[in-house]
Amino acid sequence: MITIVIPTKNEEAFLPRLLESIRRQTLQPREIIVADVSSTDRTREIAGSYGARIVDGGMPGPGRNRGAEAATTELVLFLDADVELRDPEFLERSVGEMLERGLDLATCDVFPLSDAWVDHVLHKAYNVYARAWGDVFPHAPGFCMFVRRSLHETIGGFDEAVVFCEDHEYAKRASRAGTFGFLRSTKIPVSIRRLDRDGRINIAIKYLLAEMHLAMLGPIRHDRFKYTFGYRNKSRAIKE
Repeated sequence: MITIVIPTKNEEAFLPRLLESIRRQTLQPREIIVADVSSTDRTREIAGSYGARIVDGGMPGPGRNRGAEAATTELVLFLDADVELRDPEFLERSVGEMLERGLDLATCDVFPLSDAWVDHVLHKAYNVYARAWGDVFPHAPGFCMFVRRSLHETIGGFDEAVVFCEDHEYAKRASRAGTFGFLRSTKIPVSIRRLDRDGRINIAIKYLLAEMHLAMLGPIRHDRFKYTFGYRNKSRAIKE
């Protein structure tokens, strides 16, 4: 029915939580593919212990592509290692709604794994902003993106030259070739570790500038936004 693809680098602290939450789903994926890029911790060992297939990955876009290439189902769900499917019916609800509405690409609202009111305000603001754009300027974050593999292949997957906001660039191309929508039946919890590490104001400014770049200059194929992928202990990022 569905394959879950997770790009990773040094995710031993968060990956078990996600994999445990997948085990509790009422709808089980046919397979889980972990696209790992040279982890130096126990990421691959942990993935294997949960029965996941492990392929060599890369930065998020290339990692998702390698995972999708290995998938054997028509539906693929891209997740990041630091999300959790706390609703045990998340997959059942999402897949059911996606099929019922005939969507080719879908995402859902997000909420933070945090008790801080500011984090909830920020994430609610993002939800309103993303939904307001709809399929005119589609926002489908790579940490939770459902896609038909046939559509993924039609558009050539993620553009591996795009180093930041590659998920929104992907969604823009995909929405032109298929039907995009926001799921109404569920939400996904997301980690705030990047907010804690980089600062909320810095993150807000970075993504505002990135939105302007996407709108006026197109995809981001340079490293001036200093995007990092991967974590070590104490959340020290590893730059690719």
